Amino acid sequence: MRRPARTWLGTLLAASTLVALAGCTGGAQEDACDTSTANVIECAPEQRGDPIKAAGELLDGDRYDLNQDRGQVVVVNFWGSWCAPCVAEAKDLEATYQATKANGVRFIGVNVQDMREKAIAFERGRVTYPSLFDPASRVALAFDPPPNSTPATIILDREGRIAVVLRKPVRQDGLQPLVERVAAESPPVAGPR
Repeated sequence: MRRPARTWLGTLLAASTLVALAGCTGGAQEDACDTSTANVIECAPEQRGDPIKAAGELLDGDRYDLNQDRGQVVVVNFWGSWCAPCVAEAKDLEATYQATKANGVRFIGVNVQDMREKAIAFERGRVTYPSLFDPASRVALAFDPPPNSTPATIILDREGRIAVVLRKPVRQDGLQPLVERVAAESPPVAGPR
């Protein structure tokens, strides 16, 4: 009798896990976009949802709100100092930022599940753009489709809507063309830097 009970319990746990994971893979907005490439979601302008509303405290203690960069393309990178792929992609993120910022592109990091001191030390000498300090990973909840991984990079169009989600480490040769394509959709709007 014990064996069937274990089998039943194992089946129930497996089914519960599949349901939970399915609920975390994305939402209605993700279903509307092109997910033909592994770990990359691209949303055409007519497929994009509402502007993302997210704000928080930067690593230096200042406040940041995505609304302040409306009119700019914003590249949001979710990272942690404990994440080896994040270390590997930092140079490529910075190079892409430097190559595209004159075209009205802004980069913002979101440091997750980390200690402030480690995050600040990680950024020093690696990137020049700011990062939100989000140890509880709450900022990701504002995004649909969600990042769902660390690292993850999301490109927002000039209206603040998700254009591209990359759920993998990035390299400049893959990221920069995507950023430039979204930046070319409409001219930059003068705004705060």
